[in-house]
This record gives sequence, structure tokens and C-alpha cells, in this order.
Amino acid sequence: MGLLWGSFLGVVVYRTVNEGSPLSGRSRCDKCKKKLSWWQNIPLISFLLLRGKCFYCKKPIDWSYPLIESITAVLFVWWFVVGRSFFLLAGSPWSIVQPVFWLVVGMALLVVFLTDLKYGVISDGVNLFLFSWVLFYRLILVGSGQMMMADLLNAVLSAIVLTGFFWCLWWFTKGKGFGFGDVKFAPSIGLLLGWPRTLVGVMAGFIIGSVVGILLILLGKKKFGQTIPFGPFLVVGIVVALLWGNDLWNWYMGMLQ
Repeated sequence: MGLLWGSFLGVVVYRTVNEGSPLSGRSRCDKCKKKLSWWQNIPLISFLLLRGKCFYCKKPIDWSYPLIESITAVLFVWWFVVGRSFFLLAGSPWSIVQPVFWLVVGMALLVVFLTDLKYGVISDGVNLFLFSWVLFYRLILVGSGQMMMADLLNAVLSAIVLTGFFWCLWWFTKGKGFGFGDVKFAPSIGLLLGWPRTLVGVMAGFIIGSVVGILLILLGKKKFGQTIPFGPFLVVGIVVALLWGNDLWNWYMGMLQ
């Protein structure tokens, strides 16, 4: 199932940037535009059988397709074997609804990661879907008594503050040092993490991004002043905050006492 969904996410990554809609017809070669037969479109297996080249034009198949299929497969296996232990809401239907919610969030974040890494953009469609998905889930939790209204307000305030902060960065850099796609990504981050994990996630993203940027400069891959996509580092920061956000915050605040 992870490979199948990964194949679909690969189409989403390509088409949301190049064609606007991921539902615009059957799968086809990005180079020669020939429609793929069923045996040329088996996730990961077809890539291996075709030795990484299109059956028709013999040009290389983009690396992002087998990559996202493999990562999504790993995500599904992790979620099924280990990840479900992180979802603590018990009783029907929450023992099913909550894991599915986080699985979809994981896939959406993976699309953000690869889209920004490959094309340097975060599409409006993905941003809108992720924000709507998280907001809808939070409202259902509050309406069913699984989440306190104060916690929802905390998340909404985190989203507003982070969006304002990112907008200021975008405005001060005139869009050259900070993309507006990151500004649009901010509401989903704040709503998903709340306070203080939003701060932990963003700081982790900045720190990891800075380290990678310095390494790229030292290795000669980038020159000082050149930009690198920030979305992938924000996604990594979100994962760090979800898994260890409260522990990192308590550790940091303990150091200040």
C-alpha cells in the first residue's frame, strides 16, 4: 500500500508544479509524453525492470519517483509496526481515525519536502489541503470532547504568530531569502504543533538548514548568498517537534533555571 500511495504522491509532486492538477489523465513519461502501459507503471518494480529509463524514449526516469515510492513504503511500514503506538486516543472510532489522520499528514509533509527540494516551491494546493485537513480534525476533536477549546486556541494563536513571523522574513528579504510558499506553509505548522512545539520545530528547521547550508558551501556545492529550499528543513523540524518537542522544550527551559 505504501508503494501504491507513493506512486500517486510522485504524480502529485510533478503535476501540481507543472500541470496544476494531479488528476489530469493517465500516467505518462515526463519527457516524451507517451502514456504508460500497466506493466510500465508498477511502483518501484517497473523502474527496476526498465533499468531507470523510459521504455519509449530511453531517457532516464526522474529519480524522485522511485525515491518517494520507497520513502512512502517505509512510512507505511513504520506506521503499521511502530507508529500506531504514538496514537494514544482509545475507543471507537478514534483508534482508527487518529492513526489515519497522522498517516495522511505524513504523506502531505513528504509531498512538501520533495516538491520544495526538487522545484523550490510549495504548491498552494498542497498547503490548502494540509491546512484544511488539520483544521477539520482539530474541530472534530474539540466537538467530540477529545480536545479542549484552550488547546485549539493555543494552536490557532501559534499559527497566526508563526505566519506573521514568516511574512516579516519574506518582506524584509524581498522574497529573495525567504519564499512566500513557506509563509503559506506556516498556518499548517502552527495548527499542527501548537505551543511550544511550534517554536521547537521552527528552531530545529533553522538550525538543521544552517548546518546543511554551511556544509554545502564548504563542499563547493553552493556559494555564499545562494539560497536553498527551506521547506524540507521545516518538515524535518516538524518531525523533531512531534517526536521530541516537549522533551526538548523542558530540557531547554531547565537549562535557564
